[in-house]
Amino acid sequence: MVQKAKILLVDDRPENLLALEAILSALDQTLVRASSGEEALKALLTDDFAVILLDVQMPGMDGFETAAHIKRRERTRDIPIIFLTAINHGPHHTFRGYAAGAVDYISKPFDPWVLRAKVSVFVELYMKNCQLREQASLLRLQLEGNGKDAGGEAKESAGLLAELSARLAAVEEQAEALTKQLNDESTDAAAVATAAHLERKLTGLRRALDALEPGTGSTSSVSSQQN
Repeated sequence: MVQKAKILLVDDRPENLLALEAILSALDQTLVRASSGEEALKALLTDDFAVILLDVQMPGMDGFETAAHIKRRERTRDIPIIFLTAINHGPHHTFRGYAAGAVDYISKPFDPWVLRAKVSVFVELYMKNCQLREQASLLRLQLEGNGKDAGGEAKESAGLLAELSARLAAVEEQAEALTKQLNDESTDAAAVATAAHLERKLTGLRRALDALEPGTGSTSSVSSQQN
């Protein structure tokens, strides 16, 4: 079973949270509410999120300050943030949002279809990264067991390598298709850059996996390629 991605919705107005849930429910992911910046930071301490939808105008800790805290934490600094605002203060206000770490900036009232499409891109990238981590974990297990009773485990290792290669090939195909789609649609530069970063990771993992094939390299060479 594929685990659902979590999307963090941050807004001090319950009706706005309800509207966001109605728009994003079609994505069939886990939607998590936070009614303040402080509540959002608390949620980020324990859960991993694919993307954060963050209202700018909130009492107390506003969206800019909340984003600054998120970007300072190593655990959360790479989570995409989409700012939502009901007030248009001009280019300077928008620049402040991007400077705070936002990947996008949407003014209310927003087009539900556009918002859902933007969020779906980051959810898909998140899921691809999760698949990549799973493949890397399996590869590390193989590396740890490499060399232990080589004769007795040779057949089992060959089978595991074949399974890893097949799984990785599926992820590579999906990542390539996603990158092509993003480029064709001229979508957000941040999403395109994230997809390119994912493909680079996949290339490194493929090289490491190929190095495990008999006669192509050692464990030490594989480890260096993963770093």
